[in-house]
Amino acid sequence: MAHGDLGLLHELRALSLMLEERNVTRAADRFHLSQSSMSRTLRRLRALFGDDLLVRSGGEYELTPRAREVQHELALLLPRLEGLLAGRGFDPSTATGVVRIIGTDYTTATLGPYLLPRLFLAAPDLEVSVQPRDDDTFADLERGRADIALSVLRPAAPLRWEQVFTDDVVCAVDHEHPVRDRFSLADYTGARHVVITLVQREQPMIERWLQELGHSRTAAVRVASFGSAFAPLPGTPLVATLPRRLAESQLAAHPRVRLVEAPEEFDAFPYGMVWHARLESDPMHSWLRGTIRAAAAEMTGGLTTASPS
Repeated sequence: MAHGDLGLLHELRALSLMLEERNVTRAADRFHLSQSSMSRTLRRLRALFGDDLLVRSGGEYELTPRAREVQHELALLLPRLEGLLAGRGFDPSTATGVVRIIGTDYTTATLGPYLLPRLFLAAPDLEVSVQPRDDDTFADLERGRADIALSVLRPAAPLRWEQVFTDDVVCAVDHEHPVRDRFSLADYTGARHVVITLVQREQPMIERWLQELGHSRTAAVRVASFGSAFAPLPGTPLVATLPRRLAESQLAAHPRVRLVEAPEEFDAFPYGMVWHARLESDPMHSWLRGTIRAAAAEMTGGLTTASPS
């Protein structure tokens, strides 16, 4: 790498501090530069990015929209560039920056207790940000706005998917609901439903199964998370279809709700992790995927079909 490129890397480190502090003086102190030198660095970076990056608002600075985008990218890229220049692999014990994981509340309720403490203990200075899933999840992975997603959906190339565990679904209903042990497909499709709006206001896996069987269901209530699906059930004939691991873990908090088996036509489903192919050999990302595999294996009692990568 040329000397000029190393100088740019140095200035990008300085920019990361300025964006974090939103104050040139404080950033200069932390970076061991004079305020005038840091101000000159800011002028050069403004010219480089074609944007003001930091604009005065009273006695402080505010980030422009472009600066917020740059800040996010620097948090991902700087630790990796520094590791590359140092000619070493990834050491989680000294790692800094942000790891961004996309998942639903199902992710945090089931895999989270095994994954998140494991990540913190191995990499205490690394920030782990679990972001909610939405319609742009796969686009965010392609654009580098997230490191990994946990999902039942299998994307197209260049994204990669690897199964880490399996689950099935169960129906949550009021204690007095007339269906006692298992829903028939006819009873299920004849009911009114609580739908968790995961993608395009639907639960895509459930809707796909029903479509393949030549059926559909009627939504009475739509909620944004699995945990919220219990709230409409007490005293109503509504049905919420939830992953079994989450439903069983949260049932004790909802004494007026019980679980009924879903129609036998509904399959077990694989749950996997999704990442971009460009990160396949990245040391940090390899460590992250390995940690997810280990957490899933612990959760399932050592039974996992994940293959190493």
